[in-house]
Formats: sequence, C-alpha cells, structure tokens
Amino acid sequence: MIVDYHMHLRDSQERVAHAVDAVKPFVETAAERGVDELGFTEHVYYFRQTRALWELPYQTARCVYDLDSYVDAVVEAKRLGLPVKLGLEVDYVGERQAELAAILEPYPWDYLLGSAHWLDGLAVDSSPDGGVWVEWSVDEVWRRYFEALTELAASGHVDVLAHPDLPKIFGRRPDRIEYPPLAGVALEVSTNGRYKPVGELYPDPEFLTATGLPITLASDAHVPENVGRDFDLALELARAAGYESVTVFEGRTARQEALG
Repeated sequence: MIVDYHMHLRDSQERVAHAVDAVKPFVETAAERGVDELGFTEHVYYFRQTRALWELPYQTARCVYDLDSYVDAVVEAKRLGLPVKLGLEVDYVGERQAELAAILEPYPWDYLLGSAHWLDGLAVDSSPDGGVWVEWSVDEVWRRYFEALTELAASGHVDVLAHPDLPKIFGRRPDRIEYPPLAGVALEVSTNGRYKPVGELYPDPEFLTATGLPITLASDAHVPENVGRDFDLALELARAAGYESVTVFEGRTARQEALG
C-alpha cells in the first residue's frame, strides 16, 4: 500500500480549486506513480470558519475560502469512488488548540495533520533571515519547536505530524538534537524537503528510529504533477528505518497496511 497523505487541492497553476473536478488530475498522477490512496489536507487558516484564530497578515490574507465547499468536494469525490481521503493541515495554536478543534469537530475527517509553522507568532520556515531565526538561537528554535510539536501530539486533536523536523529547512541544526518522546500520532515521511534549502527528506532517519511511531507518506503536493514525487526515496528511508507497514486512516481510525 502506498499513500500520499499531504496534498493541497489546487489546479496546475497552484490556484486554490476546492472542487471535484480539481481532484481528478491528482488521482490520475497517483495512478501513474503507483500511489493507491490520496489524502487532501488544505491549510486550516484558508477557511473563513476559522477566522477568529488568525492574526498574522499571511494567515488573514488567505482566510477567504469556505470550509464546507472544500469538504463537500472531497466527500463527493469519495462518493464517486475515487481513492481519496478527507484531511486538513491543522496548525499549532497553543492554548487555543481546543477552540480550533471544536470548530473542526462537526466535519467527517478521515485524519488531521498537525504542523507547527509559527511559534509565538514567528515563522519557522519563511526565511532564514527572519521569524524565529532572528529572535532565538538555533538551539532555542529547536527546543521551542519540539515543545510545540509535543503539545500538539498530546492534544489528541491531530493524527499525523507533518514535516516533523521542519526547523532543519535552512540547514540549521543544534550540535546535538534531542528528539521528543512523542506518542499517539503517526509521523509523515515527506519528500517535500528535497525542494527546500536543506535538500533532504523529512524527517531524519534518527527521528524515526528514536520515536518508533507509525508512518504515513507525503509529497506536500500543491499541484497535481507533484503527487507521489520521489516516493522511491521515501520508501527507501522508511525501510532503512525498519518500517514494513504504512498507516491508513478512515474516520480518524488508523490501521496498518503492508508498505509498498
């Protein structure tokens, strides 16, 4: 079984396209690349229903879409028999995590990705010369990031952690990385890091072996042609870390299927 559980529903020009017709090109690329099941995970801050949570201009400028339309598009694609799952990329919002979860609770999610892009309103991944990197030392960035990730995992509000060692994006690492004792979630093995300055998959193999958590696979595709991109490398990384199965979700219930 091969899944791609991190994708954003866009057209070939990377324009938001929350409609059934936009799902089909993703499915076609998946079939060409041997991907059995897809999961769409639009950013949570794109939706008006979550507007009360956002303060940063980057977030509020994008918070203009309708969550019901997005959900309806993916649910209809499922009804038509397409091999897709309904997900969302849910950002870490600290003490307001339960408030965000309450907004999302009525929808028929198959799984929810958890990610930490901002810490105390400072971006982790937008620029090596801004955000967290001008406020804190490298050690402090990683420490705070792992604190947020641990809190998000423990909240019960997400099922998978996206790009779980995101602070390596610009190649900056502490001399010694202490991976947090995470539980109750899966980790995604993402090929998207290959196209970031660090030029590596997420996460490092040591992260996988340190946690022993189950895994999903992810491309973080924002256009159909990137579905399943470089999954030969993702499978190589997973198998080298001792994995023989991948996590499949339905209705926020996980099961393990043979990998590959």
